[in-house]
Amino acid sequence: MANVRKRTITREIMNQAIIDAFKKLNPSVMIKNPVMFVVEVGTVITLLLSFAPDLFGATNVGRGYNIAVFFILLVTVLFANFAEALAEGRGKAQADTLRKTKSDTKARLVQKDGTYKEVSSTQLKKGDIVRVEIGEIIPSDGEIIEGLASIDESAITGESAPVIKEAGGDFSSVTGGTRVASDYIVVKVMTDPGESFLDRMISLVEGAKRQKTPNEIALTTLLAVLTLIFLIVIMTMVPMAQYLSVQLDIATLIALLVCLIPTTIGGLLSAIGIAGMDRVTQFNVLAMSGKAVEAAGDIDTMILDKTGTITFGNRMASEFFPVAGATAKEINFTSLQASVKDETPEGRSVVELAGKLGESWKSSEYDDAEVVEFTAETRMSGLNLKNGTQIRKGAVDAIKKHVTDKGGNIPQDLDEISNRIAKAGGTPLAVAVNDRIFGVIYLKDTVKPGLKERFAELRAMGIKTIMCTGDNPLTAATIAKEAGVDEFIAEAKPEDKIAAIKKEQQEGKLVAMTGDGTNDAPALAQADVGLAMNSGTMAAKEAANMIDLDSDPTKLLSVISIGKQLLITRGALTTFSIANDIAKYFAIIPAMFIVAMPQLQALNIMHLASPTSAILSALIFNAIIIPLLVPIAMKGVKYRAMSADKLLSRNVLIYGIGGVIVPFIGIKVIDLVIQGLHIV
Repeated sequence: MANVRKRTITREIMNQAIIDAFKKLNPSVMIKNPVMFVVEVGTVITLLLSFAPDLFGATNVGRGYNIAVFFILLVTVLFANFAEALAEGRGKAQADTLRKTKSDTKARLVQKDGTYKEVSSTQLKKGDIVRVEIGEIIPSDGEIIEGLASIDESAITGESAPVIKEAGGDFSSVTGGTRVASDYIVVKVMTDPGESFLDRMISLVEGAKRQKTPNEIALTTLLAVLTLIFLIVIMTMVPMAQYLSVQLDIATLIALLVCLIPTTIGGLLSAIGIAGMDRVTQFNVLAMSGKAVEAAGDIDTMILDKTGTITFGNRMASEFFPVAGATAKEINFTSLQASVKDETPEGRSVVELAGKLGESWKSSEYDDAEVVEFTAETRMSGLNLKNGTQIRKGAVDAIKKHVTDKGGNIPQDLDEISNRIAKAGGTPLAVAVNDRIFGVIYLKDTVKPGLKERFAELRAMGIKTIMCTGDNPLTAATIAKEAGVDEFIAEAKPEDKIAAIKKEQQEGKLVAMTGDGTNDAPALAQADVGLAMNSGTMAAKEAANMIDLDSDPTKLLSVISIGKQLLITRGALTTFSIANDIAKYFAIIPAMFIVAMPQLQALNIMHLASPTSAILSALIFNAIIIPLLVPIAMKGVKYRAMSADKLLSRNVLIYGIGGVIVPFIGIKVIDLVIQGLHIV
């Protein structure tokens, strides 16, 4: 089975990258990268000079010099192409693995008369209904409309443990290519051929639909402008050299241009972007575009659900508290009645606790009862018995309003009990029968370990965290303090999430959030980075711009770190590339004019062997630095949680000053090797 985490640079990927590096020499491909296209044009010109040294007039260098410049420039272009091809190769290898998962399976299509017709999965279209039995592959993406089954999603997530999916609710969506491990399900197909989750995933990891991000486009434009500026500078050197009676050969001018334009970042820019997308998929997150990954790196505010994200979400009944006028047995039994038809983990825990306390019931007594489902609006659930009795449990304020509307009285100690539970970090649920409140259920929830430290890291980055919860303000405040979030929104409804996102965006901030339900879809669409759970509804996944295959809501923390790492890597290597030019300037300019202007000897601080050796040394260093930086481009610069100012200072120190020092050392070493080998 495929596992998107398992990707390494294999021999096959390396060999294919070498082949692709030569294929990318096609000018129609190279022109997309202005910097490297200029280098390729220079390579072609020096190739012509290798055969006809005096093609552009008299020259004082031999054919050997032109040939050496040609080969160095060719290697420079090939190294840049290799870096991009290597990054693409990992994605293509992953796509090939996914294609094996996406086999042409057979589907049991439900006909209008209820009979079944076996068809190919490629024939299914949106709206078709199929039945999938135990052991069969789900033929297409869709929503379960009937049945309950455990689904083996290891082909997508790499996780061997099956997950339970059932009709209705937020866990009804299934993905084509996964397998039914038990029971059966009836699925409504939600995608047309070629538009399935796997199809999109293959296209994205393969890079077939990769578009440059806004930052990448801006940087490409900047590099193109710098290239144009240096081209003009080189052109103006020709009349200056003639005035000084210095003859500058075409090959030397090309070498100078290539060394001064930002070839290092120009050669690595695409590889950085592709590798950034790849790092996201290593975390089993499918990003719909590079823009989403980049936006994650610029996030200012993160909005998180409490249940399942900040806490484990498995709130369990811990204790029943009777209010004044009610006995322990009464609250135990009414809590049981309110939960006998509640199939949620909380409901089952109430029934289990009541059973431990000696309460029993007959399921047949509730067969005709009307089930009142919990909704975000009412924040209550319960039963309407056949004899007219209404049993409710829910948020304390919702139950108080329900009882008051029926003319009942509110027990004096109700608020004191619920506040005590809330201050302890629990969730109080009031229980009422008709117009009388009998007591409170204490639901315990637990904050996930390590989150407080993660939120502290986010705070150090300048990211504000906001917790959204349907709990009352006291409970929300306790959990917020324990988790270490900056703000919280209590008793939150779906529209409150959208309002919170819009409020932050109106202040010029970028917002990220996670969600899995249909009611989360509008907020996921509104957020700049919306991370939907793969176990969630199709509506949520379509609204989001990222999908977490592991359905881990805390994954957003890792995605933000990856986004920041992408931006930092691009910035660091850009700084290093531009800083390199300083050393190359000191290597080449004195070498070109030192005979006519002996005063330039003061700039010849490297004391290189000869003008020719200086030019070739700088050119060779310019070529070999690209493959040496490929591992950093692929892996990314290590990210540390700190403020933007400190991060900028650190990277300028390492990659700015380092970008100046390393070329001085490298060029001098290469010059010594050339001198020792008597190459020139």
